[in-house]
Amino acid sequence: MKRGGYVMQLDGLVPYGEALDLQRSLAGAVSQGALPDTVLLLEHQPVITLGRRTGEGEVHVPEGAAVEIIETDRGGKSTYHGPGQLVCYPIFDLTRHGQDVKRYCRDLEEALIGTLAAVGVEATRIEGLTGIWVESPPRKVASIGIHISKWVTTHGYALNVDLDPAPFTDWITACGLEDTAFTTIARELGRAVTVDEVRPHAVAALEEVFALELEELPSEDGAGLRPQPVHAHSAGAR
Repeated sequence: MKRGGYVMQLDGLVPYGEALDLQRSLAGAVSQGALPDTVLLLEHQPVITLGRRTGEGEVHVPEGAAVEIIETDRGGKSTYHGPGQLVCYPIFDLTRHGQDVKRYCRDLEEALIGTLAAVGVEATRIEGLTGIWVESPPRKVASIGIHISKWVTTHGYALNVDLDPAPFTDWITACGLEDTAFTTIARELGRAVTVDEVRPHAVAALEEVFALELEELPSEDGAGLRPQPVHAHSAGAR
């Protein structure tokens, strides 16, 4: 039996700090039972985020590059977010999903694989490597980094839809992996692909994997949320 939940679609390029504030507000509401499981889908302005395991020398941004660098509380190493990338932040209460962190990560991977399959890209896990990959040769198409507090999740995944992957290698040693090739849905399909084209498939895959029925929620209607600047980016119901 599926549980009800919400999905909030944010339009435009959302500054990372605003999205982080919104995640924290949602996490508080979910932990208190004021909201069911809720998913944020958005695109970020160019930003490099540093996970808790980011190593020395991993970031080598050239002087004058138009990108923010922000430390975060998520797991993992450094990664890049920018226009043309679908970022998904599930704010889930894992007491409803088995209280199993490894299972949650596997389920996020499964949702990504399902999203990619729906647009015609065959993707997989690779033993010993993080994220989701296209073979062969291996090319990384999505990254995962999560944070869990009192069984409530924040952060999530970033799926490369249609962007220049150069920042993953020119600006950082992405995910701490040397000589890693990165790809996008557009490169794999050989055509332009918009983030909006992928959003409904991402929602459907999350619903399938996590046994949810996600209702569109305009952010200004979010019960229990403190006002946040990012609310102005909400697309409302689609």
